[in-house]
Amino acid sequence: MLYFLTFLIIIAAYLLGSISSAILICKLARLPDPRTQGSKNPGATNVLRMSNKFIASLVLIFDLLKGTLPVYGAFLLGVEPLHLGFIALAACLGHMYPVFFQFKGGKAVATAFGALAPISWGFALMLISTWLFVAKTTKYSSLAAIVTVSLAPLYSWLIKPMYTQSVTMISILILIRHRSNIWRLLTGKEDKFSKEEI
Repeated sequence: MLYFLTFLIIIAAYLLGSISSAILICKLARLPDPRTQGSKNPGATNVLRMSNKFIASLVLIFDLLKGTLPVYGAFLLGVEPLHLGFIALAACLGHMYPVFFQFKGGKAVATAFGALAPISWGFALMLISTWLFVAKTTKYSSLAAIVTVSLAPLYSWLIKPMYTQSVTMISILILIRHRSNIWRLLTGKEDKFSKEEI
């Protein structure tokens, strides 16, 4: 019964992840489709470049909840750690390849964080601190995400080892999704934050 429930939650997580808050909020705010502007990534960072911190914050909150709600809900129902990882992957894949938006989505960094944060406050704080440190010192949002997800399995192993396998799966997915950013960073073509954005 629990396996069937887990399967249903995985499907629900993908569908929830497929609701692109960036596209919908930009439409409500009468802004262009974020997939056609800036980095063409429907996420909070690109929306920030297009609008303001309030609108970007709304996108960020909704993207976080897309990861948190299905994963934490499944945790409360007793779903085992490895299967929680599959649910988190489904939410992230929904954000990356949304069925409601022609499968053209974002990088799922916020959704992944939302899925991972409930592991523990200490774990969440380590992720936030790493992202902020790298973003502040380098002004590269993508590099901050890449470094943070690369270190996430180590943080999990130190704090909650039973979740390390699930965290590693999510980290690999996010790194694969950032392969174009990695190439632009290596070739010096990646865009930085402005001083006002970070």
